[in-house]
Amino acid sequence: MSEVILDTITGKSTATTITIGSTPVVSSSANSMTIRGEGTAQTSIQQGLAKVWASYPGAAGSINDSFNVSSLNDTAAGQSDMNFSNNMSNIYYSIHSTQQLAASGGTGIFYGNVFGYGTTKCGMSHFENGSVVDPTRYHGTITGDLA
Repeated sequence: MSEVILDTITGKSTATTITIGSTPVVSSSANSMTIRGEGTAQTSIQQGLAKVWASYPGAAGSINDSFNVSSLNDTAAGQSDMNFSNNMSNIYYSIHSTQQLAASGGTGIFYGNVFGYGTTKCGMSHFENGSVVDPTRYHGTITGDLA
């Protein structure tokens, strides 16, 4: 098998496009990189990446595993903040949150809530069997633009 080692790949037609055969695979311009998706659609790599994610216990004492989370605040029973290592550019990001229930059953409503959107942190809460309580575990992922 052959090995190719190089520092720079320059496209034939422009210096910002990589083409395999006749198919443009990756293009970059203005600090944005795209890759060819299904059909002729282009997908922005930066927009499609998670900018923050974390898994941590309901009491928010320590982080099990994370990316771009510097610390946690346990603000109240069933409420916590994820503090970002690198700020988001605005508060209009998308957060996907789930919690692992503390109880194995019940008759009430079970849901998680996201609150306190900020550029430096985001809050999550958990409601179970008629009360705000610490879940067994929080999970959160944020997509959007970093500052």
